[in-house]
Amino acid sequence: MNVLGFESSCDETGVALVSVDSTSLRLRAQALHSQIDMHRAYGGVVPELASRDHIRRVLPLTEAVLAGAGAELSDIDLLAYTRGPGLAGALLVGAGFACALATALGKPMLGVHHLEGHLLSPFLSANPPSFPFVALLVSGGHTQLMRVDDVGDYRLLGETIDDAAGEAFDKTAKLLGLPYPGGPELARLAETGDAAAFELPRPLLHSGTLDFSFAGLKTAVRTHVLKLGDGISAQQRADLAAATQQAIVDVLVRKSIAALKQTGLRSIVVAGGVGANRLLRRQLDAAAAGRSATVFYPELSLCTDNGAMIALAAAMRVQRGIAEPATVGRFDVRPRWPLSEVSIT
Repeated sequence: MNVLGFESSCDETGVALVSVDSTSLRLRAQALHSQIDMHRAYGGVVPELASRDHIRRVLPLTEAVLAGAGAELSDIDLLAYTRGPGLAGALLVGAGFACALATALGKPMLGVHHLEGHLLSPFLSANPPSFPFVALLVSGGHTQLMRVDDVGDYRLLGETIDDAAGEAFDKTAKLLGLPYPGGPELARLAETGDAAAFELPRPLLHSGTLDFSFAGLKTAVRTHVLKLGDGISAQQRADLAAATQQAIVDVLVRKSIAALKQTGLRSIVVAGGVGANRLLRRQLDAAAAGRSATVFYPELSLCTDNGAMIALAAAMRVQRGIAEPATVGRFDVRPRWPLSEVSIT
């Protein structure tokens, strides 16, 4: 089965062709356009600009993917698109294009949950996981721990009650005067800082639950920045970046290991943009090894939003018979869509 997937939930336009059969998953080609440069001037994503840019990019990216895979439109068996969550206008671009193409070709189509795409993306890696596993989902405004027993069989173990990890990275970066996107910039600055130079809180670390909270961390950083004022030095900014990153990573690692203990599982999957953070990878790998557990990550190119994860999620759902693709051109999008609503449990 050849699945052409479209991702347009926020500020990246992704198209990919994934081939799936009973024994293998293969990413044949993918193309991605990031809108970072366009939104940087505004310090964040401007929804109207994001939607218009998706319109400009989706057709050329589709043509590039087909050419890269050596495929024709007639080779496509299923068209998949991100149905939600995300920006309504941005979602409509990918959904509208995918469904129009499906109707023109007489092919079935399927809307996919954006977070399920991230959750399953490690199955396209050279070293894929096996079910069941614990999943740490750290994507954009989402930080969740889940038990994953199969495709569509998810049980929430814990989630953020306010700011997510990605938001903590971005908001702290803004407090430190770093450009958009803040998370990667803060991680780069942290490489030259001393994480022990500032004492920052680890919210809910000892709560006995698997829930997260990062709003207090952001407030603590803001207090330090205001106290230092205009006299804050370059080294102090780097130290604050390092201390913030370490606090976030400490919480993510401790909660993830606690989830392994609670479930009795020996595998953990990390998915989403924050999963590319090098400090998180190093410290989680070390902590998991101490419990004879293994951590699985998507390839770095699949950590951010991309079409491959959407094509893959659609293919795996259809393959297991838990989703029925539509055969007519009607579609909708769901800007707010809890992942719990796609679980079969």
